[in-house]
Amino acid sequence: MKLLKLVPDDTNIRFLKLRWPFFIVSLILIAASWGLVMTKGINYGVDFAGGQEVRVTFTQREEAPIASLREQIGQLGYGDPVIQRFGADNQVSIRVRLPAEAENVPGAATEIGNRVIASIEAEYPGIRRDGNDTVSGKVAGEFRNDAVLALLAAMLAVAIYIWIRFEWQFGVGGLFALFHDVSLTLGMFSLFQMEFSLQIIAAILAIIGYSLNDTIVVYDRIRENLKRYRKMPLPELLDLSVNETLARTVMTSLTLLIALVPLLFFGPASLFGMIAAITLGLFVGTYSSVYMAAPILIWLGVTSDSFVPEESVTERQERIARGEG
Repeated sequence: MKLLKLVPDDTNIRFLKLRWPFFIVSLILIAASWGLVMTKGINYGVDFAGGQEVRVTFTQREEAPIASLREQIGQLGYGDPVIQRFGADNQVSIRVRLPAEAENVPGAATEIGNRVIASIEAEYPGIRRDGNDTVSGKVAGEFRNDAVLALLAAMLAVAIYIWIRFEWQFGVGGLFALFHDVSLTLGMFSLFQMEFSLQIIAAILAIIGYSLNDTIVVYDRIRENLKRYRKMPLPELLDLSVNETLARTVMTSLTLLIALVPLLFFGPASLFGMIAAITLGLFVGTYSSVYMAAPILIWLGVTSDSFVPEESVTERQERIARGEG
């Protein structure tokens, strides 16, 4: 039985022939993304914007009905609630965003919490109230800053790893590719004003991981070919390396896409933002590995013999003595 091949073994696509147009388009998209973030802002969820937190225990159940609660509380008009288990399986924490008109009205936040609890009690009698507290914007802001620092630390750690694993030019290329991917993801959330929550931070970390994996595969093949084809012009060598890893890239991306598309269209609404972010990251991560991470090596001065170790006088004398020229 003949195996199905989505990408022929002898592909010879000249990716780097259009490196300048694609690079310019990418720079424009990065600038537009940050322009949207600065002007329209990010639609922060309760995790990062503050709100009212209610904690209840379902004393007559072994497990809290989280899916039903999310749908029920979402109908109260306070946006998509953030519902998480804490402690036992029948204990939940429910956070809802406060309306703008309630932020400066004394007691308004507590009243909203009471409405949430009353709605739950009407459907599930016998619950125990464990808390009804306001999460201040200051605390949420600190939480948001910590999340941003975590993302920056992850990207920096990736760049240092690639630097040590390969050379500094590869580290800069990998960091720029990750910056490109994260920027476009933030731009999408700002453009469509999709809710930005902790789930999206997890999605961005997944994008960083996927893009890093794809970039390292390409970089590893580039390094092997730099040792093998020392006289080949670098643009041709980069094209060769990308083509040699193309089948693996396509199969990995397609496999992940098959899992993401059903979730994107038929999955729960609470996961839509996270799945949309990972889906976008799948495409921009693959694109950046080819048109960001690879071409930037040329502009950083990498040549076919950049990483060939210099020959010492003793090594040269020994090579001449062996008759190797």
